[in-house]
Amino acid sequence: MKVIIVGGVAAGAGTASRLRRLDESAQIILLERGKYISFANCGLPYHIGGVIEDRSDLLVMPEAKFRAWFNVDVRTGNEATAIHRDAKTLDIRRADGTIYTESYDRLVLATGSSPLDTKFPGASDPGVFRLWTIPDMDGINAAIEAGAKRAVVVGGGFIGLETAENLKRRGLMVTVIQHSGHVLPTLDCEMAAYLHNELAALGIDLRLNAEFSGFSRSGSTLTAELKDGSGVECDIAILSVGVKPNSELARAAGLELAERGHIVVNDRLETSDPAIFAAGDAVAVIDPVSSSRVAVPLAGPANKQARIVADNIAGRDSRYRGTYGASVIKVGNIAAATVGLNESRLKQLGIVYHKIYTHPASNAGYYPTSAQLHIKFMFAPDGKILGSQIVGPSKVAKRIDTIACAMECGRTAPELAELEFAYSPPYSSAKDPVNFLGMIAQNVLNGDTTPVYADAIPADAVVLDVRQDAENRLGSIPGAVNIPLGELRRRLNELDRGRLIVVCCQVGLRGYLAERILKQNGFNAANLSGGYLTWRTLQTAPCPRSPFNCCGDKR
Repeated sequence: MKVIIVGGVAAGAGTASRLRRLDESAQIILLERGKYISFANCGLPYHIGGVIEDRSDLLVMPEAKFRAWFNVDVRTGNEATAIHRDAKTLDIRRADGTIYTESYDRLVLATGSSPLDTKFPGASDPGVFRLWTIPDMDGINAAIEAGAKRAVVVGGGFIGLETAENLKRRGLMVTVIQHSGHVLPTLDCEMAAYLHNELAALGIDLRLNAEFSGFSRSGSTLTAELKDGSGVECDIAILSVGVKPNSELARAAGLELAERGHIVVNDRLETSDPAIFAAGDAVAVIDPVSSSRVAVPLAGPANKQARIVADNIAGRDSRYRGTYGASVIKVGNIAAATVGLNESRLKQLGIVYHKIYTHPASNAGYYPTSAQLHIKFMFAPDGKILGSQIVGPSKVAKRIDTIACAMECGRTAPELAELEFAYSPPYSSAKDPVNFLGMIAQNVLNGDTTPVYADAIPADAVVLDVRQDAENRLGSIPGAVNIPLGELRRRLNELDRGRLIVVCCQVGLRGYLAERILKQNGFNAANLSGGYLTWRTLQTAPCPRSPFNCCGDKR
């Protein structure tokens, strides 16, 4: 059997190596139009920042080593230009421009993605870079070594934020220009606010709701222009405004594509032509939460898909069950992790959901390394877990990974309370933060608690703050009545039984205790989810009502 794989890195090289482990006799050709078949894309910003000192550490598998280990015909500098499906042949262009043809029994498209071709004025300026490949990284490093002191990063997604942090670490003055009201679109605005604060602490200038229009140059100075007429002067700029699938080859061959150009595959990762498979950034897969087709350009899914493609080519029957989109990013001294759908997406899809906020300790509060986590959690009325976002300085990925595993296994939100975790004070608490999510979700679904949200407190409600007087004096919701929890039972007569009482504490726990007291004494009570801390976050970084509609609300 002759198999041609178009594209290297995670999906392509992963398919080739797995297929060789399963079939020693297969003829495997790996085509890569660039110079490197396997390198650590995700490590590029960290080499720029000097965190990864040795450039060679990014070369996961050099071409010669890959060829020797796996007996794969590796052809770098070779680009597939046309698929002839009826003849099962592929046209390939060498680096010198000559064209040749290869036949195949099975073809794998691992063509990946590329930075969006935005066609901004001035984008071809030699001081404007993208960070996608080893040569891109080398170019940025060369510019810094040549004396660049000021950098603009256009785009506040994963690559943009990682690049901004590492440019700052390298000693540059950094400005991030973000077109919407918050960075990192996998987060909702109130959760992204913690990242905004961290960027400020790093000394990075963040411009939100800033519509970038292009670059201009005056001598040695490059200026990033905004549509409001202002500009940011810099020595170098990094364009990081999104990616597009490299699906031109598939399109020209008549393969089925999704709305945004990604290659449509089934659960065996076959395209609309059963002799052609596809994997990685270029494909559209099923989102198990919404059952819609999504593109998730992450290394984890690409590696899993590579294994499944190889299995199926080798005669096994492996199935890809979709992508929940679990991800994590480091920004300064904190991490932000997500899985599933955010609230914005749930609103857009019209999915009915509950949400809760909580701010637990990362591990036992009395242990010196304990740090506060900020968690948002969404679930359906039947308990199905829909998504979660966690931000904090410690043990963030562990918790999002647990929720991702629970979603994969079909566990409901209340069942998170039953999960068993390894416990020791340096690592967790006897009740892990994920257990708390399950307990709170169960309380919501069975009516023990009625959550009210910081951006939707009913105007005619009484806000009851049950924190201690000293806490209250440090800040409180305007107009709130302060009765400390320990005094509540003997002061019930001070409250109006004819009005909704929204109870507020610092993070939600004492509020819930007070809510239970009130409800069992005949009051109409609810708990402010996430407490004063969530309310304060929304006040200091309110969900912006911008043209970009970042939170999915209908305007």
